[in-house]
Amino acid sequence: MSTVRDNTWYCCNLGDATLAAPALDNIQAQAEAVLANDVKADECAVYYRHESEGRLHCELVVYFSPRAARMPIAVNLRPCAKPAMQGLSLLFGTANSWSILFSEI
Repeated sequence: MSTVRDNTWYCCNLGDATLAAPALDNIQAQAEAVLANDVKADECAVYYRHESEGRLHCELVVYFSPRAARMPIAVNLRPCAKPAMQGLSLLFGTANSWSILFSEI
């Protein structure tokens, strides 16, 4: 998947946001267990956003920073563009993650 030198972000779509809470909780628990002791914790962040793309119902999309994408989890991750900050919520990471991973702001 991702390596330390890789700048590729990854994402997974959990589907209908009203049904995604258990899967999101599972990802958060796995991230806390696996990434909590990472030396570069500020670079390890998992974000999520409700996205509708013009549809009636929104889907919950989870974004993994390049370093966090190394985490072995039970969801299918796919490479994606770095997400825009607007509407993102931090699922796992430090307060410094925002300024480090989105330094262009």
